[in-house]
Amino acid sequence: MSHPLQPVLTQLNRVILGKEKPIRLAVAGLLARGHLLLEDLPGVGKTTLAHAIAATLGLRFSRVQFTSDLLPADLLGVSVYERDSGRFRFHHGPVFTQVLLADEINRAPPKTQSALLEAMEEHQVSVDGETYALPEPFFVIATQNPQHQIGTFPLPESQLDRFLMRLELGYPGHEAERAMLTGEGRRELVAQLAPMCDQATLANAQRDASAIRIAPPLLDYIQALAAATRHHERFACGLSPRALIGLVAATRAWAWLDGRDHAIPEDVQAVFPAIAGHRLLSRASGRPDALAAVELLDTVAIP
Repeated sequence: MSHPLQPVLTQLNRVILGKEKPIRLAVAGLLARGHLLLEDLPGVGKTTLAHAIAATLGLRFSRVQFTSDLLPADLLGVSVYERDSGRFRFHHGPVFTQVLLADEINRAPPKTQSALLEAMEEHQVSVDGETYALPEPFFVIATQNPQHQIGTFPLPESQLDRFLMRLELGYPGHEAERAMLTGEGRRELVAQLAPMCDQATLANAQRDASAIRIAPPLLDYIQALAAATRHHERFACGLSPRALIGLVAATRAWAWLDGRDHAIPEDVQAVFPAIAGHRLLSRASGRPDALAAVELLDTVAIP
């Protein structure tokens, strides 16, 4: 159904071909005021999607290439002593933007990764005893390569839990891949993108999405899913309260994108794997068990 962000979805689908559901999940995540983690093999369009989202929403954009020698100050900023004034002056880092692309975030060591924790949760940065507010809206879109690849550091659980969704793009289908091979380059397409939204429209959409009704039985279903993760022998730990709050917000956003004023169980099921997959760590391997998150939906009864 038509809604104020339909032009956003349409334009993103023209850039990233054949990936309608991941794109819609990404937009739902931003509507829910969440951060996105894009994990996949190199070269499948993760960075392109982040660029396209920022350009299509008309938001200020910064990109930081995470490397093994990146320091927290390279991300947050640094206080520099000015001899003329006799005082320290804070120079803002690239985190002071509206859309921050943390490219290949798991190539930086945990100390640098953790520099984003306060920014993602509280939309502020504390440096040298001073607190600086970040712009609104503020989204982090991080990309990471699979952990088995050389030169990667696993994200700490506290960092993973601050990403509302973890998305995969995967290889394109045959027709989408042929269109990319015969058409204009994705980089050139992104450079030509015009904003399909402004900050006021996005803020109104976020407000309207947050007002979508969720009936008590649907909240029972969400809590039953959480209880199943917390008592499942396959998982080292279950979903946190932060994850459940995000699940409710994303469920509302998905329903809003469908043009409804109320949420249904199918909305929960649509967003649950993207929200739970990176949070549910396997007891055996200590790594996220995304497949089990999908299978869990078959074991919990729908009210």
